Amino acid sequence: MSFLDRYASVLSQYDVLGAFWVNIQLTFWAAIGSFVLGCLLALMRISPIASLRGFGATYVQLLRNTPLTILMFIAVLGVWTQLQITLSGDFQQNFFNFAVVALSLYHAAFVCEAIRSGVNTVPVGQAEAARAIGLSFLPSARLIIFPQALRGSITPLGNTLIALTKNTTVATAASVAEASGLMKTMIEFNSDIVIAIFFTFAMCFVIIVIPMGLVTTWASRKWAVKR
Repeated sequence: MSFLDRYASVLSQYDVLGAFWVNIQLTFWAAIGSFVLGCLLALMRISPIASLRGFGATYVQLLRNTPLTILMFIAVLGVWTQLQITLSGDFQQNFFNFAVVALSLYHAAFVCEAIRSGVNTVPVGQAEAARAIGLSFLPSARLIIFPQALRGSITPLGNTLIALTKNTTVATAASVAEASGLMKTMIEFNSDIVIAIFFTFAMCFVIIVIPMGLVTTWASRKWAVKR
């Protein structure tokens, strides 16, 4: 059997596209979760209330410096095994949900800092003008500061999304049947075509990630805040 025939035979035995579809789903749900939580954290970071600023800063520093793999193990071995907390009655869906939660909690810290960097690009006069017309902190943040901050943080948010996409491979630590776990299995039983398997999975991630970078670049130019 030639190399190409052997390679095609191995690919036909495994659901590579299905495994990458799991990674895409992880990225989608974790992106939503981390964005919502990241916005709340960014709001805390710029809040006039000292306790909220302290909580936001502590969360960001703690989560950014904790390995994502540790969070996955805490979710599965700690929350599920020890505390007996489940997120779904379905066995596989339960692990998937835990992976989404861990990814969301971890990347929310980076989303927060991306948005906060965008807040720093908003002129101070904008917040002063909001206070001058009688807006309190939350309305001024919602109507004036955050819309401009999001436009100014498109690039770092896009970079965070790309990092999240690649970090979904860590979900294999939470027993989620995604691409990196499948690659490990394929290599284990087909060690004679290791390089081809590595190249296949690397190219699949490139195909997923490059459009994200292109869209991020386009969006950052289209919606850039004019000074």
